[in-house]
Amino acid sequence: VNGDNDITLKILYCGICHSDLHSIKNEWGNATYPIIPGANGDNDITLKIPYCGICPSDLHSIKNEWGNAAYPIIPGHEIVGIVTEVGSNVTKCKIGDKAGVGCMVRSCRSYDSCAENLENYCTKIILTYNSLDRDGTRTYDGYSDMVVIGENFVINFLDTIPLDGISPLLLCARITVYSPMKYFGLSKPGMHLGVVGLGGLGHVAVKFAKALD
Repeated sequence: VNGDNDITLKILYCGICHSDLHSIKNEWGNATYPIIPGANGDNDITLKIPYCGICPSDLHSIKNEWGNAAYPIIPGHEIVGIVTEVGSNVTKCKIGDKAGVGCMVRSCRSYDSCAENLENYCTKIILTYNSLDRDGTRTYDGYSDMVVIGENFVINFLDTIPLDGISPLLLCARITVYSPMKYFGLSKPGMHLGVVGLGGLGHVAVKFAKALD
């Protein structure tokens, strides 16, 4: 409520500071909400998160500009980390591996789109954050400490790759442009590719096209 000596601001823009990250990860010990990842299932992998990029969609989400935010919300979907736990059926990773995840942590795996590797169309998709997981817990991700992921949504990294510089390049901008290139058969040498706009995504598409030529 705006009091007699108060002013109300409509917030259009806000920067991000290291103190924000310390707060949402409760590194100062004074956060007033629990950040509890779901249990690691037989087909799941748990990552400890040292780095996470930031994307405009994270800003839309925390400001509820899409109208679906369920607060408290902890965004971040360009996640890289170290595997700390694996389920009994997991073969893709082992404890200590470097790995990452994008905007999805699991899907039903039985819907037609899942069978065609188009899980983003699954009606039961569970997003990296702001979703209800199978056990009813809410997904809090990139800027929290840990994340539990279905094995099919984990991306493996070589041990020689430094984690601090790859999260946005490989887990958001990269897949956004490479996936359609691959899907429409444009990821082969000799193909002509047109890119509209050379922003964050566009310049990555140009780099892929150059590397594949």
